[in-house]
Amino acid sequence: MSDWIDIAAVSDIPVRGARVVKSRAGCVAIFRTASNTVHALDNVCPHKAGPLAEGIVHGTAVTCPLHNWVISLETGMVQGPDEGQVTTYPARVVDGRILLDATRLRAGRAA
Repeated sequence: MSDWIDIAAVSDIPVRGARVVKSRAGCVAIFRTASNTVHALDNVCPHKAGPLAEGIVHGTAVTCPLHNWVISLETGMVQGPDEGQVTTYPARVVDGRILLDATRLRAGRAA
């Protein structure tokens, strides 16, 4: 059974923006898309460890600020000719609050 942690209000993250949540496992980037969906990924690009939360959010992807790798917010997969994957974490919105699955966060390998 999942154990959900209340992270913040959706309104605390700008549209097409991100915030970083620090945990014992490391840093997780929480993204909000233009359509108000919320996604959670490790905050590290698989290429050169770029801070994904500082990247540009477009559609359901984020572009790493260091070398322009495009990462799917839904799957964590690198899009385009490059290869790699970022760990994703279940996130949901309940009553305007962002919740992260603590069970998966503890089991993950956040950077």
